Amino acid sequence: MAAADESYVEGQSGSFVSYIIDIVEKWTGLEILEGSLHYLDYLLKRELQEAYSNNVWDGARKTLATLWDGHATIWHGYEVHGLEKIPNAGPALIVYYHGAIPVDYYYFLAKVIIHKGRTCHSVADHFLFKLPGFKLLLEVFSVMHGPQEECVKALKSGHLLAISPGGVREALFSDETYNIFWCGRKGFAQVAIDAQVPIIPMFTRNIREGFRTFGCFGICRWLYEKFKWPFVPTYGGFPVKFCTYLGDPIPYDPNITSAELADKAKQAVQSLINKHQKIPGNILRALLERVHWGQKDE
Repeated sequence: MAAADESYVEGQSGSFVSYIIDIVEKWTGLEILEGSLHYLDYLLKRELQEAYSNNVWDGARKTLATLWDGHATIWHGYEVHGLEKIPNAGPALIVYYHGAIPVDYYYFLAKVIIHKGRTCHSVADHFLFKLPGFKLLLEVFSVMHGPQEECVKALKSGHLLAISPGGVREALFSDETYNIFWCGRKGFAQVAIDAQVPIIPMFTRNIREGFRTFGCFGICRWLYEKFKWPFVPTYGGFPVKFCTYLGDPIPYDPNITSAELADKAKQAVQSLINKHQKIPGNILRALLERVHWGQKDE
């Protein structure tokens, strides 16, 4: 009887240890790390060598994309749902919600480079182009400051293009309620109409739990609205679960106005938020989703 009891205790202990190991693997991403390392080895031996032999900038992009993808996996358990909606060739305009610090967007760009073999052009705020040492990096990753004619030109050339209509204002002053700050902007919609391309809505779950701002400070809001100074205290870097969702493309319609298309795109992004984000966002819950995550959470 004593032997049986000891066997039972050992079995229970083994189950508990297995449970702890399972949690650690899910939290750190180690359950998929082996596959990631094999893929990294493949990239280093074949893909990156080929990229560097063809074009040094292609090699640089793939190298940075691989590093970003590894960081996304380990630190945020990052996933993308709907990547198949990004065309393998040809243009499309991606419209997304802007987090306090859009690391999710950088992770998404890495996924597109690695899995689609494509570079997505991006529109960024003017102040980024004034930062020392950023100009070359922005050029390598096809970032522009956003004149409509340049955006249309990029799309007509067959490229992917991504825009956050909320931009810096949304980054600084939205919060855990995930309010959209587009302020009636419709220039992006006119770009899609002029280029005759579809709009693909995008949103990342828990992006506001990864980084947050003290945007409620009235002086910060006044400074931005008055002088366009994007200085708001930001905190975070928490290893919360990130999951990017791509909605169904909104097809080109020659009979729609830019205002109507902008509203349609905003509703599509809002629909992704309503479906996939628990509001108000909660940092602890987002951390726990690193362990307890599945279709039921979506």
